[in-house]
Amino acid sequence: MNRNQETQQRRRSPACSIYEEDGKVRVILEMPGVDKSGLDIKLEGSELLIEGRPTDQAEASEGQATYLLRERPRGSFHKSFAVDETIDRDSVDARLANGILTLTLKVKEAAKPRKIEIA
Repeated sequence: MNRNQETQQRRRSPACSIYEEDGKVRVILEMPGVDKSGLDIKLEGSELLIEGRPTDQAEASEGQATYLLRERPRGSFHKSFAVDETIDRDSVDARLANGILTLTLKVKEAAKPRKIEIA
């Protein structure tokens, strides 16, 4: 295995879903084996950066196993998204439960559609 393949195997992009609901954008990522201490989320300029590292305990228990089938690769997670000016950067919420990271980004009031009443 060459060095590029090793890097790709150790650092992967998590499965992700993004949807908008009630003036909020939700980003849901699957990050099995990652806990709060192994998670790094940054909003830098117009980029949302997410990195997750499995805990030592998750890596150790997998290291002792003899696999018969292994479809989930090991290693860290990395994902980045472009974030435009309609997102309120001061109102980002992150929750991690059972290997699922949910980010909630609020849309600025000025960017939300508004209904125009007819006189």
